[in-house]
Amino acid sequence: MEGLEISEVKLSELEYSGRLDSEYYRPVFLLYEKVVKTQKSVPLSEVSDFLIGPFGSAFTVENYTDDKSYRYIRGKDVKQMKIMDDDDVYLPKADFDRLSKYALKENDLLVSVVGTLGNAALIQKENIPAIFSCKNTVLRVKEISAPYLLTYINSKYGRSLLLRKERGAIQKGLNLDDLKTLDIFVAGNELQLLVEHVFKSSVEIEKKAKSTYTQAENLLLTALGISDFSPSTKNTSEKTFKNSFLATGRLDAEYYQPKFDELEAEIAKSNELAQLIDFLTLNQRGTQPNYAEQGLPVINSKHVREGEVLLTDNRFATLSEKEEPLVIQKGDVLINGTGVGTIGRSACYLHEQNALPDNHVTILRTDKINPIFLSVYLNSIAGKYQVDKYFKGSSGQIELYPKDIENFYIPIISAGTQTQIADLVQQSFALKAESERLLAAAKRAVEIAIEENEDVAMAYLNKESHHVD
Repeated sequence: MEGLEISEVKLSELEYSGRLDSEYYRPVFLLYEKVVKTQKSVPLSEVSDFLIGPFGSAFTVENYTDDKSYRYIRGKDVKQMKIMDDDDVYLPKADFDRLSKYALKENDLLVSVVGTLGNAALIQKENIPAIFSCKNTVLRVKEISAPYLLTYINSKYGRSLLLRKERGAIQKGLNLDDLKTLDIFVAGNELQLLVEHVFKSSVEIEKKAKSTYTQAENLLLTALGISDFSPSTKNTSEKTFKNSFLATGRLDAEYYQPKFDELEAEIAKSNELAQLIDFLTLNQRGTQPNYAEQGLPVINSKHVREGEVLLTDNRFATLSEKEEPLVIQKGDVLINGTGVGTIGRSACYLHEQNALPDNHVTILRTDKINPIFLSVYLNSIAGKYQVDKYFKGSSGQIELYPKDIENFYIPIISAGTQTQIADLVQQSFALKAESERLLAAAKRAVEIAIEENEDVAMAYLNKESHHVD
């Protein structure tokens, strides 16, 4: 029986829940349920109305538009405590009007109920107007602070009790009727307002972080001399066989789009260009990890965002004993090598903890240029054009191989400008870390209120946020 968990549950409790699966009665779930129920708790249905998303066929990816007026928020956009905004998609006005009953409002909570379950985030002004997908359910909060409810649901108690309610095997999901019964700890008004204040402070700090990163991007474009660059609308290019297939091995028209050459020529007007391979000491893609319960965190394509590597929701893996492991170190530049929408996304790894790349992430290591500058460059229009130029494959599976990345051109920018760009990115990273710290403190305060009392929770949160205006 070593390593097994056992719970004793009364038949009456089985009948009440309607669940017979052992996962539902894991000891940790029973403990959390008992702890929350000893406090002032109510079912979620008492503090929220619900709106389920439209059928999947109501709007499809073929109808995405470049007009950024109306956002379409997918399941993968909803993370713990926040809506991601670095891979947004949009729908036409006609579809927005047609699906207006699913229009989101400020302070709505979105909960992911299909696929990656239990993530909850708050809708803010900058997220709307928007429609949400069928992979999410909206909680329209009433008689309680929306940021407080969000924080509770993301705490260890709320999240565990929410995930406890998942159903299904291959395709897991959270049913509306189950969501309505989620136990909610209702703190006093004073603690709710303090949690709300800390949450809003965190949001403002994150906005400042994004603004600081944008400054770094603008500084780079100025250094490249392309702040006002507009791509050509020309869609034909003439190349000799010698200068095309014999030189590159490529005959596909996409590789020879005129805008690629035009941008390179524009950058070359004010900068000397070199090949990226001349600056790299390592250019290698990861391998399939040996996943385990413990070990180093694994970085996959969803963790590599533009300008940021996430260390959340990571799986873990052990180091291979058969060959020398490829380990991500602080200062490495990571670039995604596969996937529509994720290919070419790059960031400098600024965390202290080492990590492992999966087989979709390439490590670029350099000691000849500033790696943070390199990551910003790869995310710029110059980097994106080269990703579009060099990737191979079709919509089903596209690949950006290390041997192609090494052919990227890179401008010789002064060390001083590189440092200025890197300093701004590091400031942005520090601000994001502070924003995350405040969110973690808010969640912990809710947990302390449940485990001890609200006075202790208030004292803790006031201490953790004392320097926040």
